[in-house]
Amino acid sequence: MMGNNREVKVEVKNLTKKFDDLLVLNDISFNIRKGEFVCVVGPTGCGKTTFLNLLTKLIEPTSGELLIDGEPADPKKHNLAFVFQEPSAFQWLTVEENLAFGLKIKKLPPDEIKRRVDNMLELLGLTKFRNAYPSQLSVSSEQRIIIGRAFVMNPDLLLMDEPYGQMDIKLRYYLEDEVIRLWKETGSTVVFITHNIEEAVYLAEKVLILTNKPATIKEEIEVELPRPRDFTDPAFIQLRTHITDQIKWW
Repeated sequence: MMGNNREVKVEVKNLTKKFDDLLVLNDISFNIRKGEFVCVVGPTGCGKTTFLNLLTKLIEPTSGELLIDGEPADPKKHNLAFVFQEPSAFQWLTVEENLAFGLKIKKLPPDEIKRRVDNMLELLGLTKFRNAYPSQLSVSSEQRIIIGRAFVMNPDLLLMDEPYGQMDIKLRYYLEDEVIRLWKETGSTVVFITHNIEEAVYLAEKVLILTNKPATIKEEIEVELPRPRDFTDPAFIQLRTHITDQIKWW
């Protein structure tokens, strides 16, 4: 654990979202520390994706606030990066061009783009595939490009929505380790939405458990387990069981 004295990066205050008469999120408040890895879990259909869309500012809250570094979150000002469930590498761009895409939109200087992209290619182990196209690579390599494309932005907040939902278990483990390595290397602040409780316990420094709709935060759990985490460790199993029970008995 990196300690609780890190400064607050993201503040969510009384976040509420209604669609017509349907209350989806009800008065949610929590903080995320700078460089923290937070997983969000909850029952199916509890509003996890609505919650993420509010954080990305794709939709506006009915009431409440989302602050980054003490200011209202604004995609024009803050650097928000996303990784979604479906592989979304640009098929017409090379690996290198995919990684550079967001940096070019931000109009970073060419030498800074090159430095960041070269560094990310090395971290991802894709240097020799820099001129390849996504279709020439494996599914896991394509998902690594997408993850790298998000991390290379040095985002204020990186939001990941079930990025491994479609993958077999071996690939999931591999990509989970990859994401932890990149998170440690870059110091990014990550919010990761998942249905998979084992995945949440493996990845997170903090787990937020949402209730059924209208969703509130049922519990906020600091995960103090050492890394790399061991699925067979009794403390790991105990925490996984606790979170499963909390979701079951909402």
